[in-house]
Amino acid sequence: MRHNTPPSLEDILELAEQALAAMPAVLREQVRGTAIIVEDMPDDETLEEMGIEEPWELTGLYRGVPLTQKSVLDTPREPDTILLYREPILLEWIETGEDLFGLVRNVLIHEIGHHFGLSDADIDRLEKEN
Repeated sequence: MRHNTPPSLEDILELAEQALAAMPAVLREQVRGTAIIVEDMPDDETLEEMGIEEPWELTGLYRGVPLTQKSVLDTPREPDTILLYREPILLEWIETGEDLFGLVRNVLIHEIGHHFGLSDADIDRLEKEN
């Protein structure tokens, strides 16, 4: 994907959907029903909740109940959501020169890891092993 203007919210969502479609079917099945939403920036409430002072540090966020904590007896709640933050992703893209698709894919995979109940440390360890 070539861009003459900064990639839009829709462009980032399209990249995320392509990345999800390229994942193994067994993984896609586990995240079925999880909404993927792209926003420009995290809101102040989210930053405060996460204890993050610099909004540019947050490229993605998983909101929901990890699979490891779900039960068939649970009452239905709001759907699990993976939020991707366009402007912090674009800043990292500019600063690192990494392929934009690869960057969006990595953020998406990181947040899917949280969906599976993995901590940041677990995800970092797995990323270093691959």
